[in-house]
Amino acid sequence: MASVEFQNVTKSFGTFNAVSDISFKVADGEFICLLGPSGCGKTTSLRMIAGLETPSSGKIMIGPDDVTHLHPKDRQISMVFQDYALYPHMNLADNIAYPLKVRGESVEKRHKRAKEVADVLKIGDLLNRLPSQISGGQQQRTSLARALVYPSRVYLFDEPLSNLDAKLRLEARGFLNHLQRDMGMTAVYVTHDQAEAMALATRIAVMDRGRIVQFAPPIEIYRRPATTFVANFVGNPPMNMIPVEGTVDGERLQLRAHGVLVRDLPISQGIKAALGKGAGLTLGVRPEHLSMGTINDVNMVSGKLFANENMGPEKLVTFERQDGGRVTARIFTDDAVETTENVAFTFDGAHATLFDAEGKRIPADGEMPL
Repeated sequence: MASVEFQNVTKSFGTFNAVSDISFKVADGEFICLLGPSGCGKTTSLRMIAGLETPSSGKIMIGPDDVTHLHPKDRQISMVFQDYALYPHMNLADNIAYPLKVRGESVEKRHKRAKEVADVLKIGDLLNRLPSQISGGQQQRTSLARALVYPSRVYLFDEPLSNLDAKLRLEARGFLNHLQRDMGMTAVYVTHDQAEAMALATRIAVMDRGRIVQFAPPIEIYRRPATTFVANFVGNPPMNMIPVEGTVDGERLQLRAHGVLVRDLPISQGIKAALGKGAGLTLGVRPEHLSMGTINDVNMVSGKLFANENMGPEKLVTFERQDGGRVTARIFTDDAVETTENVAFTFDGAHATLFDAEGKRIPADGEMPL
């Protein structure tokens, strides 16, 4: 295995920058996810690691080697594609062993190694079948087996689970997590699915319009999103975002908006600086941090019930504030919510996130690492 490093990498197509001056490093044995919406630059970044695209500027390192202009076959990487890219006329054994064939390995060695990898991936009894004779989940494992059959320095995944149904995706995600812990492979995994990224990655690089807006462990991405974009993209439902006006009362911060009254938040130097600019703030609260309350609570958000969705062990309650903004709470199913009533929810100030007028998170004074 080896590390991967981008040094001020830009990729342009004509006048359009698909990737704009990004730098990051993937440690040896680390599994990172490039996460973002369509067109954010994540797949272009992956293709540059593979050598399928060449940077317009900057440098790409794999281990100690500069591979920026190196041919793909000389990079010692393996790649799993979204559509699996299996040869329909070959059985699974030959599909899996194909990377060994092009490297001139003997038939005996190819078949032995293919069987070893297939057994690890629980498809050893399917080696004589054609891709059309197996399920989507088995095709995905075959594609993964082909990537693993030849020792590589880096493994690349381009949305490999996106063609699976929900049940198979969950199963395959767990299997990949197990495989990573077992092998300790260096992997770069592209996805638009934040749940996949949270479940698989040691760190996540959230991308937007060709740039990395936050690169951190999943728990930090979730609890301390760097921007309102990250807060909205990561989480299902996403973080509730409420524009508010702030005032200082001694060493405490008070926030007000339609249907919002927050009276117990600690003041920080960042908040003072943001208020000093005369611009408004945005209050962010995750749905699971809201609980049933009253309009007299210290930190309160209220409005008229809009939707009450039963999800089994929990339910999602969405309500509309006076200015039309909607807020969603995730609560226990047993908590009673009448279908016609106005509702009020409360939250602990420790779980509140504040963003400045530019959409950047305002850190607390003396903030400790998660």
